[in-house]
Amino acid sequence: MDRKFGLLNSKSVELLTNTFWNIGFYMHIIFGGVALLIGWTQFSPKMRNRRMALHRKLGKVYVVAVLLSALAGIYIGFFATGGWISSTGFICLGIIWFYTTLKAYLYIKRGAVEQHQKMMVYSYAACFAAVTLRIWLPILTMVYGDFSKAYLVVAWLCWIPNLIVAYLLTRKTTNIDSVVH
Repeated sequence: MDRKFGLLNSKSVELLTNTFWNIGFYMHIIFGGVALLIGWTQFSPKMRNRRMALHRKLGKVYVVAVLLSALAGIYIGFFATGGWISSTGFICLGIIWFYTTLKAYLYIKRGAVEQHQKMMVYSYAACFAAVTLRIWLPILTMVYGDFSKAYLVVAWLCWIPNLIVAYLLTRKTTNIDSVVH
């Protein structure tokens, strides 16, 4: 892997060769990628209504992928570039992602469909932080002229606006279908 740019360039050789950190890093990106890839499909009313069995199977894959990626993200968050400010941002993101996903799963197990749907909007908003981080980081790096300063900001900016959007989408809806139409 090319370690000459951005995130990995900012890590020490000791950390990059640490087995536990590497396991956490790769668990986070692989399972997070799976969640990001399949999560958006779960919001399709057509898929839910016509292929409920597929929705449930993909939902279980999403939940497992998120729980593993979030736990790994919390662990690697302790080693985030920028010290405690960025670490706190990424650890909070991991906790929120884990919590909202687990809560959504528990809601659907109890048959609370509306609460499940709302929590999944929050879960995917946290998941989508992977995308918003990659949008904001190059912009902030250009603005600040420094990757490390940009990373301090993006540790929070990649997910807080996403959760605000999730709140706005879910606060008055009684059915998630009205969110995706």
